[in-house]
Amino acid sequence: MRVKIGLKCEESGDINYSTYKNNKNTTEKLELKKYCPRLNKHTIHKEVKLKS
Repeated sequence: MRVKIGLKCEESGDINYSTYKNNKNTTEKLELKKYCPRLNKHTIHKEVKLKS
């Protein structure tokens, strides 16, 4: 059961990335350090639900 999720920047509030995640294997929310183009630096991005 793979679901599509978005990765939202904690500092700017933009959803910059989307990816898929398996809910059976990974039950906790993803938190990755990714590049934010608005801020021109790497920031923490947290998982959010995308509207289908």
